[in-house]
Amino acid sequence: MGETVEVISPDQFPTLPMPTYPEIRLAVGAHEKVRERFKTFEPEAIHIATEGPIGLAARRICLEWNLPFTTSYHTRFPEYVSARLPLPLAAGYAYLRWFHRPSGRLMVATPSMRQELEAHGFRNISLWSKGLDTTLFRPRRADEPDIFADLPRPVFLNVGRVAVEKNIEAFVSLDLPGSKVVVGDGPQRAELAARFPDVRFVGAKFDAELAAHYACADVFVFPSLTDTFGLVLLEAWGAGTPVAAFSAPGPVDIIPGTGAGVLAPGQQDGLAEAALAALKLDRAHVRKVAEGYSWRACAEEFLHLLQPYPEPEKRRFWRRLRRLARLRRGRAGAREAA
Repeated sequence: MGETVEVISPDQFPTLPMPTYPEIRLAVGAHEKVRERFKTFEPEAIHIATEGPIGLAARRICLEWNLPFTTSYHTRFPEYVSARLPLPLAAGYAYLRWFHRPSGRLMVATPSMRQELEAHGFRNISLWSKGLDTTLFRPRRADEPDIFADLPRPVFLNVGRVAVEKNIEAFVSLDLPGSKVVVGDGPQRAELAARFPDVRFVGAKFDAELAAHYACADVFVFPSLTDTFGLVLLEAWGAGTPVAAFSAPGPVDIIPGTGAGVLAPGQQDGLAEAALAALKLDRAHVRKVAEGYSWRACAEEFLHLLQPYPEPEKRRFWRRLRRLARLRRGRAGAREAA
């Protein structure tokens, strides 16, 4: 689309494991490095995707330099923290309100997430839907192997982090015919694998191998009550695999009326019945629903929601910053010479 994008992510920094969740790495010493990256790249728009150390560093720099920026809310951070630590939800939401308050636009994926955040006192919220690689996530062709050929049918699948906030236990404990498969790693995997030996835990999968798991499953079961959207729902649909889920934010926004999934009547019961009902859905129709979510449409919406500097002002700002940097270097050199 002709845009140049610079991504600043934890893999570019020294990291420490997140307490209680070592699979998630937290960047160390991000502030100075992020500052230098801003100076080198001279961005005309800045988007902060997460509220961790890198996001905090970028937020601080934007406020110091009076740079406009946008943010997005992908993870129900307060619920995740409360599920692991003895901290009240109110503390998590207070931090998030503080973090997102200076943002010119807070992007969320669904109407119910917007309503929920507005009820918690958030403002400047805009909808930004998700996108799907429909070339990678596609139905299985007749000449391709069935990776679940050795399992009794039907095969019910879940993909995601095997962690308490994902409510995986609600899936693996369901009374369903056939087989249950969990794709993913996480702190609960060993415990659940020991408690539910009839469930196949295959670990994390990526790219074509992950896509094949979706394509060979009969139903994708999504038990999470804390996701803001659930990109895995779209990935399952791309493979033509129908979805069963609780009536929670995310699924309740995208499944009703599609004919591509079934919602359990409540947030605690009926998931097994929804999974069995999803078996009857037309996989070709499910795939057509997925084709309505393209990366192009997602990217165009994102660009529209960004708040870039007006071009003349942007040029003046970075020119002034470069001049100040030269002055500082000159002063430092003079002090050393003296």
